[in-house]
Amino acid sequence: MRFEVGNDRGGKPTWWLYAANSKLVAWAGESFSSTYNAQRAASAFKAGAKTARYEVYKDFGGDYRWRAWRGSDKVAASGESFASEWAAQAAAENVRVNAGGAAGAAA
Repeated sequence: MRFEVGNDRGGKPTWWLYAANSKLVAWAGESFSSTYNAQRAASAFKAGAKTARYEVYKDFGGDYRWRAWRGSDKVAASGESFASEWAAQAAAENVRVNAGGAAGAAA
C-alpha cells in the first residue's frame, strides 16, 4: 500500500491510499486548506489506522461503504462501493491491518 497527497478535482489538497495493485482503497473523505494539512492527516491516519473505529454503512444507492473514525472525527472513507456488507467489512479490515505499513505519508 502507498499514500499519495495531491489535489482533488476541485483543486484542493487531500490524500488517497492505494493497494499494491494501484487500486484506490481509501481516501481522506474531505479536502484540506493546504498540502501540509493533507499530509498531516494522512500521517495521522497511517499512525492510527489499527485503532480507528471502522463502520460499514449502506449508501444512498444501496451499495455498501466503510468509513473510519477516531473519536468523533471521520478520518478516512472507502475508495469504492461494494455490493455486499461482507465485502465492505473485508476491505475495511484490509486497510486497518495494512495502512500502518504503507509507503508515504511522512509528515
